[in-house]
Amino acid sequence: MQSHPVKRVVSGALAASAVIAVVTFTQSPATASPAPAPQTPPIALQQPSTSDALARYRELAAEAEKLNEEYLQAQEDLKAREGELERANTELENAGQAQRQAAADEARYRVEVDRFAGASFTTGAQMNKLSALLTGDSAQDFLERSSALDVLATDKNEALRKLKGAVDAAEAAKRQAADAQRRAQNAKDAAARLTADIEARKERLDAQLEELKEQAGLLSDEDQAAQQDTGPDVGNVTAPGAAAQVAVDAALSKRGSPYGWGDTGPDSFDCSGLTQWAYQQAGISIPRTSSAQSTYGTAVSRDQLQPGDLVFFYSPVSHVGIYIGNGMMVHAPTEGDVVKVSPLQDEYSGARRVA
Repeated sequence: MQSHPVKRVVSGALAASAVIAVVTFTQSPATASPAPAPQTPPIALQQPSTSDALARYRELAAEAEKLNEEYLQAQEDLKAREGELERANTELENAGQAQRQAAADEARYRVEVDRFAGASFTTGAQMNKLSALLTGDSAQDFLERSSALDVLATDKNEALRKLKGAVDAAEAAKRQAADAQRRAQNAKDAAARLTADIEARKERLDAQLEELKEQAGLLSDEDQAAQQDTGPDVGNVTAPGAAAQVAVDAALSKRGSPYGWGDTGPDSFDCSGLTQWAYQQAGISIPRTSSAQSTYGTAVSRDQLQPGDLVFFYSPVSHVGIYIGNGMMVHAPTEGDVVKVSPLQDEYSGARRVA
């Protein structure tokens, strides 16, 4: 057993270490720097331990958020398919008009060609240079007839060229119409499947939210207070670029705003709704869902994170926040929670730089 003096020395050393740790963090605000980003936040900013009820609530909420992101992504996919259907239908209509115009041109030019074919004989004589020579009364007559035949030949060739062009145009319009019809049908079928999928996803999400609501009733006052905590004050965060700075400042300005399923601000947000809204303030449009955002911009390794980078969690991705330095992020966690600053979560899956 250690003596009392030894205990006092050990206790004093631990206390001094704790003071140094706190002072070290407070002297290092969240700024962009060439130094590698910490893998975890400083000890003083680690999240406090939670009750079993709150841990279970957050587990259910994370699953609900995943379902919500999948539901939102399915809605985005449906919009894309509906857009494809609209474009295909427009092309189909245009191809139909082109096909009808080409058919009319073909009929008109075919009459022209047939007229020249019917004019091969005039008063029983074939219309060519030899017949002009044999039937002419004089050299001048031959020259006049020969010149007329040249004009007719030119007109005939032009009529044949136009006829061929009309036939080719009709075939091209036919192929274009068939392709547009196929794409329209594919888009329509895909939209129908997505509509059914969206309904099924909504049912699963509603069931998960009902379970989450039941779990919320088991939370203590302390648990509920923890959900409303907006996190530590990180001071001024300096981002490396103007757009990233605007996005970081915008997101931090929404600390305390409630989480809302499918909400994109300005009063309440889901996780990807917050990041999308923050970058909209900087004039940058990013996709709606966390999974789509995780493929946007440029990939960034964890040791090169800078304030403004989007950070993603879980596989497949179902949560996103904005990195603000020192292993911290600002994000909209989940139902019952508020926009807050917190350490990077477990199950980190990557980052993207969009500005």
